[in-house]
Amino acid sequence: MPRGAPARSVVGMTTTTSPTDALTERLFESALAGLELFSIHLGWELGLYQTLATSDPLTSADLAERAAIDERYAREWLEQQAVAGLHAVDDPDAPAAARRFHMPDGHAEVLADPDSPAFVTPFAPMLVGIARALPDVARAYRTGAGVPYERYGAEFRAGQAAINRPAFIHELAGWLESVPEIHARLSAQPPARVADLGCGLGASTLAIARAYPGAHVEGIDSDPASIAEAIDAAGAEDGVTFCCRDADELASAGPYDLVCIFEALHDMARPVDVLAAARAALSPDGSVFVADERVADAFVAPGDAVERIMYGWSVSHCLPTSRAEQPSAALGTALRADTVIGLAADAGFARTDVLPIDNDFFRFYRLVA
Repeated sequence: MPRGAPARSVVGMTTTTSPTDALTERLFESALAGLELFSIHLGWELGLYQTLATSDPLTSADLAERAAIDERYAREWLEQQAVAGLHAVDDPDAPAAARRFHMPDGHAEVLADPDSPAFVTPFAPMLVGIARALPDVARAYRTGAGVPYERYGAEFRAGQAAINRPAFIHELAGWLESVPEIHARLSAQPPARVADLGCGLGASTLAIARAYPGAHVEGIDSDPASIAEAIDAAGAEDGVTFCCRDADELASAGPYDLVCIFEALHDMARPVDVLAAARAALSPDGSVFVADERVADAFVAPGDAVERIMYGWSVSHCLPTSRAEQPSAALGTALRADTVIGLAADAGFARTDVLPIDNDFFRFYRLVA
């Protein structure tokens, strides 16, 4: 443990409940959680979880050979994972080189199955991406400038795409089907045209196309690296195209029967302009479908866990990236329903419906011109 570590009272060795002790313990636990997420990132980056999930119990030498890593590092990582309760060890008393490690029941879904709704391992690379950019974020706080999205690196880009992917795979079709006007148009002839604005690596684009095989779905993003990866991932998928394009070009590419914006509106520097461009690109009966954060209806402090994590993303990523382009609305991650309704009205929409779709993290809107 590094010099200056807190006393043992912070790890449950005392019954003291003073505010000072409580906050000390909380920050100790936060440091512990952060370090464990960095170890999870190593498992993600090096393919260690996939190796363990598809193997019988492994020694450190076995893991090193199968994952092509150094044995000493493999041993330390396996021991840390077992101490953290992420993996199990068959015989803790065995010599270090002879210990065999495996994933407990249910852990593979969380750590190694990218299609599972329980897969939250991508939080780790997202935090690594934020750590990469944090010096720039601190400078932005001093100057009022922003931090470009690409500064957060491939780790954040991959993590963000992966954390949302299970919801897009398993739930997105149901979201659209639950809105009768949208479902009817996507199911009808002539084939509908859909713009998936801010598509990232394209999981949402592919999910729409697979739910509505007759539609043509265009994934649009202003980040060239994201579009390049989306094209590679899609291959020759029918009914799907991807392009790197700014939102103000939508009208010239339309008309679209549906424009989707999934968890991207709060990141946009000019959200009213983007929504106005989407409105101008709609066919006569078209609509805009927005999914953004399900935060509280009004600011409250202290907040619940969802509110806390949304503000955590906001202070370190979403607000800085939105301010990389000026002028910026600087919305932040805590995008409340009345703000979305106001943005839509400013963009010229006649009506915004807050949709009764149940989800722990997303709130859904249909914007009608």
